[in-house]
Amino acid sequence: MKGRIIRCSGINRLGAAMPMVTALAAVLLLSGCGGGTDSNRAAKVYEEFSGAAWHTEFHIKYALAEDKGDIETRRLNIERGVDSIFKAIEHSISPFDSRSLVARLNCNETDVEADVHLMAIFKMSQHINEISDGAFDPTLGPLINLWGFGTTGTTDSVPDDSAVKIALQSVGIQECRIVNGRIIKKSPSTEFNFSAIAKGYGVDVIAGYLRDNGATDYMVEVGGEISVAGENSRGEKWQIQIDAPMAGDSLGLHTSLQRIALSDCAVATSGNYRNYRTYSDGRTSGHTISAKTGYPVHSEVRSATVIAPTCMVADALATSCMAMPAAAALAMIEKTADAECLLVTSDTTLVSSHFPLQ
Repeated sequence: MKGRIIRCSGINRLGAAMPMVTALAAVLLLSGCGGGTDSNRAAKVYEEFSGAAWHTEFHIKYALAEDKGDIETRRLNIERGVDSIFKAIEHSISPFDSRSLVARLNCNETDVEADVHLMAIFKMSQHINEISDGAFDPTLGPLINLWGFGTTGTTDSVPDDSAVKIALQSVGIQECRIVNGRIIKKSPSTEFNFSAIAKGYGVDVIAGYLRDNGATDYMVEVGGEISVAGENSRGEKWQIQIDAPMAGDSLGLHTSLQRIALSDCAVATSGNYRNYRTYSDGRTSGHTISAKTGYPVHSEVRSATVIAPTCMVADALATSCMAMPAAAALAMIEKTADAECLLVTSDTTLVSSHFPLQ
């Protein structure tokens, strides 16, 4: 197994607290920043806006060339366009929108044609499922619901073995297929939940929209999933902070673990430190469900940060890492072109061969 082990003093422990990682954009504010006076940068105007979408927050920073038309008009058009993208993707793949394409597929409607968003996510999901040896599988919908993390609400009861066994029979993205623009499910009880790849895909679509509108320098972040290109307002690569939050971090407290400088790539983080359940028998489980057993994964991997060319790939690979032993996750990343990772385990931190540590 390739990779490196690093010791990070920035990991906090509180009782049985476990070290975690999340990727947050630690980008210097766009006004009042020092930096060079390069004429290329001087010709750019950096804008930023943020808001809420998909039950999370988003933050977008980008630069527009001053000589390409009215900045204010272009800024307003970009903000409207981003809002439309959020709505279009939600209407396509959100299992929480009862009239989305995915929700209609889950309800076995027969006239559902996959749009460009659903088609792209479905095909990439099959690819990531293959390279992760089944660790990533968006047909876990019935099991996600069974364990209280899905569309049917929370539960404080551990499901019995027979219920898990029945739900597991409907799982299998490789046994689903596309026929004449329609997705054919493995069985009528198969349900899709693309939450583990949707935010990353949304980031990619927004990044592409910014490029189409003349922005070559940008940082797009949706719920911690990030795509960056070009340079920040200081003429440097974008500075991304990887945090080590404490377990049970309901207040959003963080301790810095690592800062990395990135450009023209994406980064995503997956972890179980916020989205978990404590059941009536005292058992605590994270939201990562095994597609092989049907039960929550209990792995030494506590958090996974992945860098990849697209945020959709980074998002899905980070989720895959959470469902695998650390050695297998690291080996998968090492074999995946242009991908790097940082894995926080219960007792150490592992990084792939070319992860950009500072």
